[in-house]
Amino acid sequence: MRRHRPFPAALRLLPLLALATMAPAARAQPPPTQDAVQAAFLPKFARYVDWPAGAQPGPGVPFQLCVIGRDPYGPMLDAAAAGEQIDGHGVTVRRLARAEGAAGCHLAFVEGAARPETQRLLFALRQQPILTVTDARAGPQRGMIHFTMVSGRVRFFIDQEEAAQRGLTISSRLLALAAGVRPRR
Repeated sequence: MRRHRPFPAALRLLPLLALATMAPAARAQPPPTQDAVQAAFLPKFARYVDWPAGAQPGPGVPFQLCVIGRDPYGPMLDAAAAGEQIDGHGVTVRRLARAEGAAGCHLAFVEGAARPETQRLLFALRQQPILTVTDARAGPQRGMIHFTMVSGRVRFFIDQEEAAQRGLTISSRLLALAAGVRPRR
């Protein structure tokens, strides 16, 4: 009678070794934070907006993405902007404590330290052709684009009427991605 010999120990370990080497690759990456997603969106918005002729950057001049008030993004926004090109223009980030220095900004993320301050900052920008962006975490005040969370995902609403009053035209491609749009009258 022939006896069946068990696998040598090394062969029995092969499946375990294979699983162990695959385990790091199989681990899920943590989802990006809300701030990381918003920071990635911000510089991309400029691709889908037309500014009045006098407000567009000249040759060799970058688009100015300004953070006015509190900055929740820090280096994440700098990294996102560094890789952007919009119609041959780079994107630079400026941080401003107050709206008074916003001349030359094309986009502005606006968030005051308190809810009334956000409203005051938006009011100070109302006469300029600046695409304003706000976040629902800072209160109900809304820029032309307003970030919020919907079903655990970062989404945004667009106020097309407010943009049109400032001479800005938002592309239908961006409008189609919005969770909601206040249309032009």
